[in-house]
Amino acid sequence: MRVFVAGGTGAIGTPLVRQLIEHGHQVTATTRHPERADHLRRLGATVTRMDGLDAASVGEAVARAEPDAIIHQMTSLSGKLDMRHFDRTFRTTNALRTTGTRHLLAAADAAGLKRFIAQSYTGWPITRAGNGPSTESEPFDPHPIRAQRETLDAIRELEQMVLGAPLAGIVLRYGSLYGASALETLVEMVRKRMLPVIGDGGGVWSWIHVDDAASATVAALERGEPGVYNVVDDEPARAAEWIPYLAELAGAKPPLRVPVWLGRLLAGNAVVHMMTEVRGASNEKAKWVLDWHPRWASWRDGFRHALDATPALVARRRNGAAA
Repeated sequence: MRVFVAGGTGAIGTPLVRQLIEHGHQVTATTRHPERADHLRRLGATVTRMDGLDAASVGEAVARAEPDAIIHQMTSLSGKLDMRHFDRTFRTTNALRTTGTRHLLAAADAAGLKRFIAQSYTGWPITRAGNGPSTESEPFDPHPIRAQRETLDAIRELEQMVLGAPLAGIVLRYGSLYGASALETLVEMVRKRMLPVIGDGGGVWSWIHVDDAASATVAALERGEPGVYNVVDDEPARAAEWIPYLAELAGAKPPLRVPVWLGRLLAGNAVVHMMTEVRGASNEKAKWVLDWHPRWASWRDGFRHALDATPALVARRRNGAAA
């Protein structure tokens, strides 16, 4: 197929473009900074400049590409995230989830496309009620904390638009992403003991390696039915498990343990919520319907691989062990 990847230079976009081309698809990848996308050109993709918040820019880019399908991977996240001001940190990404999605759907409709895949997120947005990993049928949290309300509204709007559009709309709720570069910030935090276990560390996270997120997206493109899919690994993990494990892999001291009140004071309500209350997610639907299985079924093996694949992190770990 001719595939239009909106947001081709992002965390998922880059491995996705590579895997699409390996599967024989023709790819047009968009970015706001085409001068930074030489690696995509080397893979064989056509790179085009596009502003996802500008309707004319989106319409022109899609019309030129003449795609059979659109994959929406547009985000705007870089550098250190200010989790205390969660909605402010995600403001541009949320605009891409709402206005950007609206522009892409309009372009898809004008081009007569019948295949549209969009990035969403599972974890803290899902209801806290219930036991065990959440499924795609469970509702969003009806009472989100104040710091995350705008972001949850944007995620909800994105999903409603895609699933309500007159085409084969697919929503992929990725878990928390990691990979070689995506782990660097967390490794630096555990080395500086800035990633404590808050309270009992009972918040359950579902992780997914960026390469596995990309392979699930290719599977959704090639054989997915319309609907929502959780894209996560097989092993949801309590914060009290994954934080000490990451510290050990990084050659760092064990993480500090702080009470909830102190965590709220130091990091804000959003971080406390994610470290103590969230639920993991089940990937059974994606495995069954998409015939997809993550290469890194457990974050334990995936974390180790990601660290071993990054020379800078390997060097820091050896230096830490020597010290």
